[in-house]
Amino acid sequence: MNTDYQEHLPADFNDDSRVWIYQSSRLFFISEALQMEEMLNDFVAGWNSHGAPVKGYANLFFGHFIILMADETATGVSGCSTDSSVRLIKSIEQRFNVQLFERQNLAFIIKEKIQLLPLSQLNYAVENNFINGDTLYFNNTVLTKKELMNNWLIPVKESWLAKKIRFPENAG
Repeated sequence: MNTDYQEHLPADFNDDSRVWIYQSSRLFFISEALQMEEMLNDFVAGWNSHGAPVKGYANLFFGHFIILMADETATGVSGCSTDSSVRLIKSIEQRFNVQLFERQNLAFIIKEKIQLLPLSQLNYAVENNFINGDTLYFNNTVLTKKELMNNWLIPVKESWLAKKIRFPENAG
């Protein structure tokens, strides 16, 4: 699985650009991704904050993650402009019958595929060797472009999850 996502992020956005990641409850079909691309492009083209255009970016990554980004060096993102992005995500949820606000499902790369795992099953997955400390985890808590570039796809042992996991002796 090619995990080089950084090359698809806008190079002309400030490192402190705000990032929002929405993880889908399932893989989007190609036909859905094409429809969504149009929705995301239309949204970014009309994204405003107090009447001023927001320098925005939106894309679907790995068929599972919608990433929105706003470079606030020109125009800050207000509550109303954030609300408009949430409305977009909710409309995608309804249109494609997916969940994008479920924060209890975690995403890992296991056997070259993205696998979702409920947080409540984390220790079970470790105990049964489904994941370990080196398993790549999508850390959707990143808040800036710089964090997205460096800390989105990281080994479990380097994430906030490491404190929640009981790793077996001599592992992870």
